[in-house]
Amino acid sequence: MKIAFFYKSEEVRELLEDSFPGNEVSFFNEKLSESNVDKIKEFEIISVFIDSEVNKNIIDNLPNLKYITTRSTGYDHIDCKYAESKGIKVSNVPVYGSSTVAEFAFALLLNLSRKISEAGKQLKEGGDFETSEKCEGFDLDGKTIGVIGTGKIGKNIIRIAKAFNMKVLAYDLYPDVNFARENGFEYKDFEEILSVSDVVTLHAPYTKENHHLINKENILKMKKGVYIINTARGELVDNDALLLGINEGIVGGVGLDVLEGERNIKKGDKISLLDKPNVIITPHVAFYSKEAMMRIMQTTVENIKGFISGNLQNLVR
Repeated sequence: MKIAFFYKSEEVRELLEDSFPGNEVSFFNEKLSESNVDKIKEFEIISVFIDSEVNKNIIDNLPNLKYITTRSTGYDHIDCKYAESKGIKVSNVPVYGSSTVAEFAFALLLNLSRKISEAGKQLKEGGDFETSEKCEGFDLDGKTIGVIGTGKIGKNIIRIAKAFNMKVLAYDLYPDVNFARENGFEYKDFEEILSVSDVVTLHAPYTKENHHLINKENILKMKKGVYIINTARGELVDNDALLLGINEGIVGGVGLDVLEGERNIKKGDKISLLDKPNVIITPHVAFYSKEAMMRIMQTTVENIKGFISGNLQNLVR
C-alpha cells in the first residue's frame, strides 16, 4: 500500500521509515493542504498531525484514500463524518502524553506565578542579583485550582496540584466520583468553579458544543486576578475575551500552548496577546517530549499495521 506521512520533524522519518516493509512509504516535510494534495493522489493511507486540516476538499481529492491516522489524541482537524461517509477509517493516538502535557501546564503556571521569565530577563539585560518588585510572585500552596476536564491529563493535573497543597475543584460532563473521593477533591458546576478559582486550567476536548467555553460573558464573572492555563485546544477560549479580562484587571495572567486560529497563523503574524507582559504563549509543544514522541510513533505504527492486516484499532467513533 502507499503510505504518506506529513510531518515537520526529521525525527518522524528516522523512527518510521523502516517500519512498513513491502509498502511504499513517502515522507513530506510539510503539512497536508489543498496546495500539495496532488502529490498523493494515488495514496491509500495518510498520517498527519494537528497542523494538517483534512477537510472535505482534501478528502475529495484523494480518490484512493482508505485510512487516516493522526499522530494526536484530538481529531477536530479531520472531517471524520465526511470521511466515514466515504468509507474512510480514522484512527488517533488516544494516550501518549497524559503526564507530559500535565507537567507542561504546570510549567506554564509556575513560570507565571514565580515570574521566572521576567527574573531571567532582568539578568540578561544587565541587571544584578538585587531583588526586583517585577519578580515578585505568589505561592501555589493553598490556592484554588479549577480543573476543566478530568480525563487522563486532567487527573494528572489534579495529582500534581495536590502535591502543591492546592485546593482542587473540577468540572466534567462525566464526573469520576471514585477518583474524586480517592484524591480529596470536589466536582462543582462550571460557573461556580470560574467564580472561586485562583487558577483555571483547561483539559477538555474541543467540540462544537464547547466552542468558546471561556468567553466574554463568563470571563467577567471570574475571580479577580485569576490565572488561565490552556494546553487543550485553542478554540475553547475566545482570544478577545482574554484581552478583555486582562485589560479589565480580572485576569492576572495567561499561559497558552494552544491558540484560537493557530493553524492560520503564519511566521511574522502579529499575535496581540503577546504584547501583554503577563501572557506566555508557546507553539503547541506541550506534547513534545522524547518519551511522548516515542509513544506516538509506536501507536501510529501499530495503527497502520493494524489497518493493513485488517485488525483496526484506536478508531475514532
